Amino acid sequence: MNTSTPGALAEEILRGVGGPENIESLTHCATRLRFQLHDGDKVDQAALDALDGVMGTVPQSGDRFQIVIGGAVATVFSNIMNLPSMSAAATSRPKSDADVKAEARAKGRGRYAWLDNFFEYLSDSFRPLLGVLLGASLIIAIASMLDAFGLVDFRAADKSASWVFVDSMWRSVLYFLPIMVAYNAAKKLKIDPWVGATVMAAVMTPNFTGMIGSKTPGVTTHTNTTLGTTESVAHVFGLPMQLNDYGGQVFVPLLMVALLALVYKGLKRIFPENVQMVFVPFFSMLIMIPMTAFLIGPMGIWAGNGLGTGLSWLNGNAPIVFAIVIPLLYPFLVPLGLHWPLNALMLVNINTLGYDFIQGPMGTWNFACFGATAGVLLLSIRHREKDMRQTATGALAAGLLGGISEPSLYGIHLRFKRIYPRMLVGCLVGGVIIGVLGGVNTKAFAFTSLLTIPVFDPMIKYIIAISAAFFTSMALVYFSDYRTKDERAQANAERDAAEAAARGEAVVPAQAAPAEDRELVAVGAPAAAATGATTAAATGSAATKGTDILAPVAGRSVGLGEVEDPVFASRALGEGVGVEPADGRVVAPVDGELISVANTGHAFGIRTADGVEVLVHIGIDTVQMKGEGFDVRVEAGRKVSAGDLLAEVDLDAVRAAGHPTVVLVTVLNTADMASVEPHTGQDVVAGAPVVTVRR
Repeated sequence: MNTSTPGALAEEILRGVGGPENIESLTHCATRLRFQLHDGDKVDQAALDALDGVMGTVPQSGDRFQIVIGGAVATVFSNIMNLPSMSAAATSRPKSDADVKAEARAKGRGRYAWLDNFFEYLSDSFRPLLGVLLGASLIIAIASMLDAFGLVDFRAADKSASWVFVDSMWRSVLYFLPIMVAYNAAKKLKIDPWVGATVMAAVMTPNFTGMIGSKTPGVTTHTNTTLGTTESVAHVFGLPMQLNDYGGQVFVPLLMVALLALVYKGLKRIFPENVQMVFVPFFSMLIMIPMTAFLIGPMGIWAGNGLGTGLSWLNGNAPIVFAIVIPLLYPFLVPLGLHWPLNALMLVNINTLGYDFIQGPMGTWNFACFGATAGVLLLSIRHREKDMRQTATGALAAGLLGGISEPSLYGIHLRFKRIYPRMLVGCLVGGVIIGVLGGVNTKAFAFTSLLTIPVFDPMIKYIIAISAAFFTSMALVYFSDYRTKDERAQANAERDAAEAAARGEAVVPAQAAPAEDRELVAVGAPAAAATGATTAAATGSAATKGTDILAPVAGRSVGLGEVEDPVFASRALGEGVGVEPADGRVVAPVDGELISVANTGHAFGIRTADGVEVLVHIGIDTVQMKGEGFDVRVEAGRKVSAGDLLAEVDLDAVRAAGHPTVVLVTVLNTADMASVEPHTGQDVVAGAPVVTVRR
């Protein structure tokens, strides 16, 4: 579907998700619009997937729905929110009996429900920070490139004021990350996000951090000779409190906000509404700041250090195992949004160890992903696939320059099952190389792109590994294709038909038929498009007796040019008509022999006694339904009479699957006929003449 303006795309998306009244909330991340809907069943997923500017759609549980846009997501989000009709969106609606029943059933999902909620909590706490994290990553990358070329010592302890200032640009994001995470986490749990941010900020003020290692009365500092660490303890009102620098920590705000939500909501039940604004934040701070400083903060530090130490041990003692597991795990975590815990561990490693060892192996997965996209791009150029070329170009640019994999995953990889196994081989090759070479570390949190290569050490090992991952995936996808042979034949046929139609050409060879209909085309002479034979009879044809082909279903007859399928519209399967069905009872349009019956029940080939070959095709792309909703009443090889029942079709199921329901009737061997004359633009009953064939 062509959406030529940003406003048009916003309106089409709004229509596709069921209208503004179906939207409970709408947010976005780096590449995706994220809808919380009142009723997920109202989404027209097929229509959304067909929109120019939409890379893909991802239905989720709990009436959540994602639409992958790519780099323009912020603009599309803004356009949607600015639509006048959106003033009615994001409002709660009264619960029906069905809603109450659905909620009750949802409570019975057991461990899957809380696990879904847990990972959604993690994801939504980090997701809004993607932009600033990417910005900080690129600042680090630029400074590292200058360091690599010897223009500045990026890691020097005595840097000039200029470079200290540059450092503050990216350190601001990583140091104050706990406050940002606390804000997002509180917002996710539907409590005042500023209270969450304030509690976390309290243990990050200069007053608090200034006590670490100081001679402030009540503060004692001692060195652990075994671990080589220094620990400060403050005695506050007689109680010992371990002092920590919480800059860059992520586990502490996540733990803190989870408990804060219980306290905050409990206080709201205690205080009347008219005083909640004052007393709920006040008591929340009074309870949670000491709780965080005395208990949650140290626990979060210990938990993060423990996980980091365990992974560090594995990386140090079995680097090849670690380097292989990480890139093979990520391709399955990212589509589900479950990769954030590992991202959090990267930040913990940088804060506790001074470096991270996860991002190096992770980079091989990213570049294997981008390599697979490059393979698809090369194939799309080779096979003249305009839409796929545009999708792959945008996805590859987002990946190589921004380190963002979602456009590749949702726009391409998850749509074609042949890509993932080939991409995993690239992940494996890159991981093995990093493991064999002894691992790759980085001292900064960076999105793995071409621009951030200089932040990895040793850089040459990293370049070798990601290059191998990239070109392995690219070669495997390119030389074995991301489509099966049948899918490629069908895609090429549709391309040829569309190109012929664009050039105004009418004749299309029989092999241009869709793969699922090729067996039906092959029942006799080659199919032909509308030629002079379709409407202009040979000399004396006016006197030739015609044979009527009858409507297989009641409805409205339309010309093939009005059908939303380039192959039928170009007459690749012969001249004929379409009938917009009034019911799902489909009957034989002629007397003859059933030469072919598709095993999915969506298509039938019939040959009459005088050699006219007729195709009855139910719906567009309904082969994808794999027979669901089709009750076939005949089998190939039997004789049928006009009016005999071929199949009963659940038209509602076809519509729900997102397919047009039009029933098509074409003469496959149109080229052998003197004329094939469709009768369109009329309401017909089953059995009424819709095509006249003259030999």
